[in-house]
Amino acid sequence: MERISWNQYFMAQSHLLALRSTCTRLMVGATIVRDKRIIAGGYNGSVSGGVHCMDEGCYVIDGHCVRTIHAEANALLQCAKFGVPTDGAEIYVTHFPCLQCCKQIIQAGIKTLYYAEDYKNHPYALELFANTGIETRKVALTDLALDMNYREKEAYISRLLHELKDQTNDHTTYEALKAEAESLFK
Repeated sequence: MERISWNQYFMAQSHLLALRSTCTRLMVGATIVRDKRIIAGGYNGSVSGGVHCMDEGCYVIDGHCVRTIHAEANALLQCAKFGVPTDGAEIYVTHFPCLQCCKQIIQAGIKTLYYAEDYKNHPYALELFANTGIETRKVALTDLALDMNYREKEAYISRLLHELKDQTNDHTTYEALKAEAESLFK
């Protein structure tokens, strides 16, 4: 078995961090790396101890949730809080950062941005990265699959099995299909 690449490894970390997100609009994770070592991670969510969007809904003003701190900002703030330098580090983000996060990444001295998904890539952000010499690379998570919709799929399979049970007299086949489906979600 071959090991996954460093880029895949760190991108997988960002996807895992995204699973902690409390945002109901988009789950984002960010991992800051220096010398092949993780120095910080963040996900988008509310201020520590504050109300979460997943509990009370998003607080949207002008199309943006003002309650949410972005994953990139949370990771950078974690470095600031604990005195960890970010100059020359790399950042792995599940989605292309918003313009404000792009500016923060530049100011923090990050040298390379890796992202898995395009997301409203702002032309000015691309211009800023080019002008400051920050490399941007799209790195899709390919060597490892994280299913962000497993709960929805599990509920869908459950509904299908329920309908199948009501429509069939073949109890043995139904039980075999049910057992197989249940094993996929354990």
